[in-house]
Amino acid sequence: MTCKQITQETFDAAVRENIIDFEMEPEEALREAIEQFVSQGVDLHNIVKTVVRNSYENDEERQSHLVLEALETLQKSTESSLVDQMADSLATFTEQCKLDFANRYLAAQKGAYPVILSICNLWQGDKKKLLCALTALSALTEGQPDLLDSEGKELLISLLQDKREELAQTLVVVRILRHCCVKHEQNRQDLVKDGILSLLTKVIKQNLEETELVKEACAALRVMTFDDDVRVPFGHAHEHARMIVLEHNGLKVITDAAKAHLENLGVLSELCATLSRLAVRNEYCQDIVDLGGLNLMLNLLAGSLDNQELVKQVLNALRAIAGNDDVKDAISASGGIQLTILALNRHVGSSQKQACMVLRNLVSRTRDFSSAILDLGGETLISQAMVTHRDCEDAAKAALRDLGCKVELRELWTGKKGGLSH
Repeated sequence: MTCKQITQETFDAAVRENIIDFEMEPEEALREAIEQFVSQGVDLHNIVKTVVRNSYENDEERQSHLVLEALETLQKSTESSLVDQMADSLATFTEQCKLDFANRYLAAQKGAYPVILSICNLWQGDKKKLLCALTALSALTEGQPDLLDSEGKELLISLLQDKREELAQTLVVVRILRHCCVKHEQNRQDLVKDGILSLLTKVIKQNLEETELVKEACAALRVMTFDDDVRVPFGHAHEHARMIVLEHNGLKVITDAAKAHLENLGVLSELCATLSRLAVRNEYCQDIVDLGGLNLMLNLLAGSLDNQELVKQVLNALRAIAGNDDVKDAISASGGIQLTILALNRHVGSSQKQACMVLRNLVSRTRDFSSAILDLGGETLISQAMVTHRDCEDAAKAALRDLGCKVELRELWTGKKGGLSH
């Protein structure tokens, strides 16, 4: 069910009314307003939940949130070409935007994007100042991909194409592009047409030793394979993955990057997540094995079983490539079954779910590995995961079913009158 929405002005007016008419203290007035709107089913995720400055005074012109004060100061300094003041205002504005989505949303509603973009264009000749402006743009666009327009796309692409670009600037530009492609299919398609896949893979290849840049560029590549925009009936996720692999040698780029960062678990986690998004065809799964990706994943799993996030992403990648029947043999021969069972026994939550999915994929279409899994206690561990973590239920039942174990499958709807059973 869709939640109700209100404007920031409506929320601020309610807080103000509590202070003036009901003589509440500011913090009490704020709590009361929040409770009132939540009880009415109002979604407050885009509302700045702070007391407006001077809201206790009967002077609406003096009311302003800190992020809007920073934006107003920034606009005035831009109009007056006060460079030093502009830089200070940008820094303040950026910090306010980093606080939460509500501050970013409010700033965007009041016209922050064109102001920041104009400063980016104005400061293109000064790398230090441009980095400051781009950092503000990055903070503003997080969670707000609709802000990006054709002028912004042109600027970001041109900055990535600039061979003189510095690493810090490249990192921020890539981050902005990632922000603007999450849950936005049109931005993804437009940027792919503009050559973003080539630019991102080039960033990785040319900066293999730069940890944060490699991680950010891989994350941006991964986002290009998402199908997460509910506003479009279908996206180009599969096509973009195909392009990354075939036209830009993406699998080798990612595996080479992984081999260059064997000691950095954060980067390796992102690289495994990206590989799992690229394993969309049978031959790509085999290519990952041939490039050493499988051995890399299993070594990571064996050496980092206590790192739940890395374990989850490695298992996710194993699940993806286990769709290839020949790869199943390679996973089994390399000790992948034993390691997956160990991970299933060691962790709870999403790692359990991924482990169940790996085991299920290993025995789908063939029962060759069922005995090995069952002999290692797979049935008991999968059943425990189903009870321990509710999110594992479907994956666990699918694994048990394909292993030939007894599992209760409920029929939620029989086509008769009445709702779904719970």
